Amino acid sequence: MRDQDCLSAIEQVAHWMRSAKSVVAFTGAGISTESGIPDFRSPGGVWSKNRTVYFDDFLRSESERHEYWRQKSQTHVEFARAQPNCAHQILARWESMGMLDGVITQNIDGLHAEAGSRKIWELHGTAREVCCLSCEERWRADSWVEEFLKTDRAPRCPRCNGFLKHATVSFGQALPMETLESAMDSAMRADLILALGLSLVVYPAAEIPERAKQLGARLVIINRDPTPLDSQADVVIRDSLGTSLTNIDQVLHDWNQTE
Repeated sequence: MRDQDCLSAIEQVAHWMRSAKSVVAFTGAGISTESGIPDFRSPGGVWSKNRTVYFDDFLRSESERHEYWRQKSQTHVEFARAQPNCAHQILARWESMGMLDGVITQNIDGLHAEAGSRKIWELHGTAREVCCLSCEERWRADSWVEEFLKTDRAPRCPRCNGFLKHATVSFGQALPMETLESAMDSAMRADLILALGLSLVVYPAAEIPERAKQLGARLVIINRDPTPLDSQADVVIRDSLGTSLTNIDQVLHDWNQTE
């Protein structure tokens, strides 16, 4: 996209945000790469170096639970070190100003919450918490990762002795339907969807902007790479999310200053 085209697109998105009754952001791995968290599909990332531990295998095998915890303890260091970037912070500020209804995310890093967003639909859960698969009690993940690194044993629930697992969706594990349905409902009510840093190839989550568009919402896609929904989008911006959202935020600020 040429600089002039990009500027026009930025101003168009800012105009739509000001006039929309309901704006929902939908974020993917691209928003967190600028915080130092690699896309799980990227070559050389931690995810590409580990074999998959499927949910059924986690349930049936102590050795698979150990492997799961070994991998999660490795990635936990990256998540714990990462900080929200300006894109996370801008979305949180827009929400606090009443300009954004909330954030739907496929990310498990918890950075939207760390940035101050309050209405978040985490479709794949959060790696910052651990959940008992039996009694559903939750804890912060940090102490349990430390426990595993100290004992080299997959931890069990101190209340019911159930299996402890990060509160994320593993391969073969069902998405939390209540969260998915609530996210879908919010998107269906929106008249502007901001699809940010998404490949839009992971279903059923990728249906969310698609169905919102079918119901008449405007769709803005900001992503470095092409997506399957580009042809349906009202605006496509090929730039970093930090740069793009900062520019949109600046246009909104300038307009407010002149009123």
